[in-house]
Amino acid sequence: MKKLGLLLLSVIAFATVTMAQDRGPRNFDPKEMAQRQTEELTKTLDLNKDQAKKVLELNTKMGEKMSAMRGEMRDGGGDREAMREKMTKMREEQKAEMKKILTDAQYKKYEKYLEERRSQRGPGGPGGPGGQR
Repeated sequence: MKKLGLLLLSVIAFATVTMAQDRGPRNFDPKEMAQRQTEELTKTLDLNKDQAKKVLELNTKMGEKMSAMRGEMRDGGGDREAMREKMTKMREEQKAEMKKILTDAQYKKYEKYLEERRSQRGPGGPGGPGGQR
């Protein structure tokens, strides 16, 4: 009976750790995220193939930069406020690049899309107020 209880406890602990790892930010793949974002934008903004290619390149580049910054923070190598400022600057750069890729009508849709996404996340972004988990 003791062995069965110990085995059951081990299985539960293993399942919990595995599920936590699957959902954790350490498994964030910027290339996969860039691909999903680009597919969504291609549908939403009716991008042509050339635009979709440029948007994918931009999303990948920005995703990798942001992922590196998150890694620095997670490893204790950064100031949260400084990171927030850098990410805000990066988002502004991304919007400026998107403006070069998109037509005026598409860019207006893009701005509306971003606003809708912000409102869905709520205050402070993912994780609730202040963006902290």
